[in-house]
Amino acid sequence: MFYYHIRQSTKPDKDQFLKERINHIYHKHKGRYGYRRITLELNHQLNNQGLVINHKRVQRLMQAMGLKSKIRQRKYKAYSSYQGEHQDKIKDNVLQRDFKATRPNQKWSTDVTEFKVQDEAQNGIITEKKLYLSPIIDLFNGEIVSYALNERPTYDLVNEMLSNALSKLRPNETPIIHSDRGIHYQQYHYQQTLKEQGLIQSMSRKGNCLDNAVIESFFGTLKQEIFYEQTTFTSINELKTTIDEYVHYYNYDRIKTKLKGLSPVRYRSLVLGQTT
Repeated sequence: MFYYHIRQSTKPDKDQFLKERINHIYHKHKGRYGYRRITLELNHQLNNQGLVINHKRVQRLMQAMGLKSKIRQRKYKAYSSYQGEHQDKIKDNVLQRDFKATRPNQKWSTDVTEFKVQDEAQNGIITEKKLYLSPIIDLFNGEIVSYALNERPTYDLVNEMLSNALSKLRPNETPIIHSDRGIHYQQYHYQQTLKEQGLIQSMSRKGNCLDNAVIESFFGTLKQEIFYEQTTFTSINELKTTIDEYVHYYNYDRIKTKLKGLSPVRYRSLVLGQTT
């Protein structure tokens, strides 16, 4: 028995190559990935070698290595910019929870979310500050088309986001843009800009967050994945930098199972490459 264990310990580990790949993917994504996403990325990497790795094997190896996703589902209180409504400013729910799009820039969704930060001044006094994020997400591939950050939830926040998004549209692209009934989306300038650009404005029903479920899901994912590791930030600027880095990661690197295991940008490039 003693010599058997010696022979076993000196045998090469047949899974060493996979373990190294799994470990690299896990740490590249800062522990955000579980075994299913790691399996998808691993198989993309090994595709040119004709190898397909089963997710159960990846799960077993991760357990042996002591690796598991650090992300746990948490609920976050949704920020609301609702301040009443003027009936002539309320638009129909054109989207009707039809979150599927067949091409880029066909359907957009937008909203505003709030972050709270314990900001330390030069004199050492700590005060609570707030940061607001306003993104537009493309329902075709979940890509963040445009976003803006501001310490105040003024219309400038939404206007900056909208201007950046519109600059990326081609002449024949006039997406539906869906939002809740927040005060920003009832602004004359916002609605007039959409009208001039030929975009179709759509609004959720009053108090119904499920009508805008895709953007709410993005907010939940973002907060889970940036706050799991670092629950406090020393300044607003540190949080801004973290959000900037995360949005780039979300668009270019974070894979989705429903996008054939690709990131939003890679999936868009794949589809457009097939149609041109």
